[in-house]
Amino acid sequence: MPEQKIEDFILEVLTGDTQKFALEFVAYLRTNEMLFERCCNGYWEDKLYWFVKYQNQYVCFILLDGYEKGHWVIWSDDSDSNCFEDFPLDEHIRKVAWENVDFCINCGNNCSSGENKTIFGKQFSNVCRTTMRFDNPDADELDCLKKVVSIRKISIDNPRLL
Repeated sequence: MPEQKIEDFILEVLTGDTQKFALEFVAYLRTNEMLFERCCNGYWEDKLYWFVKYQNQYVCFILLDGYEKGHWVIWSDDSDSNCFEDFPLDEHIRKVAWENVDFCINCGNNCSSGENKTIFGKQFSNVCRTTMRFDNPDADELDCLKKVVSIRKISIDNPRLL
């Protein structure tokens, strides 16, 4: 029996606009050559959690139906690069990104506590290593997520550029 794809789970656990936006985002990721790896260890083993990678490097993480029924979460990953530091973005997308900065809550996920980061030209304290977190993203947040993914992809393809 073939392994279920993330789209199968999206159709199973999400509804309405939430489902539509999740499918749109996953299609965007696939179009941009991202690979999905279902996580199955430790805390996440009974959850619908995926690592999203490009050229074997982390780009983002997706959790479906994990904290609440019918809910999904996307965390960005800058993998210790400075790709989100001062990449030029229009003001609206920058504000959306700033509204979704993921502040450290000392979750105990084998990482150090939050750090100081510059995110699209603005300094933040106590930022989680994932940098941004989007809960049930709307259309504006989905646009921002796509930009964040494209920036991360650029940083992987051209590490010296950013």
